Amino acid sequence: MLNQFSRTELLIGKDGVKKLNNAKVAIFGIGGVGSYVVEALARAGVKNFLLVDNDVVSITNINRQIIATNKTVGQPKVEIAKERILEINPEANIETVQEFVLPGNKMFVDNTIDYIADCVDTVSAKIELIMEANELNIPIISCMGTGNKLDPLKFEISDIYKTSVCPLAKVMRKELKARGIKSLKVLYSKEEPINAVKNGIIDDEGVEAEIKGTSGRYAPGSISFVPSVAGLIIAGEIIKDIISK
Repeated sequence: MLNQFSRTELLIGKDGVKKLNNAKVAIFGIGGVGSYVVEALARAGVKNFLLVDNDVVSITNINRQIIATNKTVGQPKVEIAKERILEINPEANIETVQEFVLPGNKMFVDNTIDYIADCVDTVSAKIELIMEANELNIPIISCMGTGNKLDPLKFEISDIYKTSVCPLAKVMRKELKARGIKSLKVLYSKEEPINAVKNGIIDDEGVEAEIKGTSGRYAPGSISFVPSVAGLIIAGEIIKDIISK
C-alpha cells in the first residue's frame, strides 16, 4: 500500500525506512539551517524528534527559514516546526524545548537520542553540545558558519581539524583541542565570508569575545539558498549514518 515514504523505500529499502522510523534525532537551533534539517528528516521518515530553540520567528527570518512566513512571525520556532512535522507524519513523536543551550545545562541530551544536529549560533552552546555528545557517545554533526556566503557549492563535510577558511571553524578547532576533543564531523564552507572581516561582522576576535561572554550572537547577512543547502546536506549525512548502522 502506498504511503508518504513509498519513494524513500524504493531507494533505501524497508529496513532503511524502519531504521529512520525508529531513530530519534535532536536538532538544536531551528533556524536557517536547522529548519531544513528538520524538514528533510521528517520527509525521509524519521519519526522521533527533540527540537530545541529559544527563539520566535522574526520578520527577518523570512528570507531563509522554511518555518518563517508572515503568518508565523512571533510564534515559537519549535512549535511551528512541530506542526510541520505532524502535517508530514501524524504518527511522529516530537519533544520541544524552548530554551537556550547554556554551559553546564545537561537537561537536553540523554541516551534515548541516536543523533544530534548542532545548528546553533553561539560558540559556547556548540561546545556544550559537543562535550555532551562526546560524553554520552552520541553521533553529532556540527554546522559551521553559513552567513555572508553566496556559493553553496563550497560546502564540505569534514573533520573539524581538517577545515580551513571558515573563521568559526578556526575558533572551534582551538577550543575543542583545548578540551581534548579529538574528532568532530562538521559541515563548513571554503568560501571566504563576503566582507565579513572587512566590515567586522564576523572575525576571529568577535568569535573569541563571544566565547568569553563579552558579546552576543553575531548576525551575518544571509540568503535563502545557502543555509537551506547546508541543512539538506546535514540531513543527508544523518540519514546515511542512521541507515548504515
